[in-house]
Amino acid sequence: RLVESGGGLVQPGGSLRLSCKDTRAITSFFNPKTWAWYRQTPGKQRELVASISNTRDTNYVDFVKGRFTISRDNARKMVYLQMTSLKPEDTAVYFCNALEQPLNWGQGTQVTVSS
Repeated sequence: RLVESGGGLVQPGGSLRLSCKDTRAITSFFNPKTWAWYRQTPGKQRELVASISNTRDTNYVDFVKGRFTISRDNARKMVYLQMTSLKPEDTAVYFCNALEQPLNWGQGTQVTVSS
């Protein structure tokens, strides 16, 4: 299963680093896949935030470009999202998943940006 962590309450302008681990025993799924971070706020659909391919090519949606950095550790089957210059509108539950052939969604990790 996917386990996200690292969320919390942070002031505007602050930083957080989110982590996501594929805890399943199978090891052959993680490495070839493009992995992504998503976020969801109440009443809205889950939206893509950033993705990273197996060759570490990255893509970001416009509203996080220059502020968020996605990375991965294949040996640990982990994906990270470094978030800086956080804004109140970044408040959401953050999830990770494979971009294609997504697994069951994890619980996500809550990020709250507020003074």
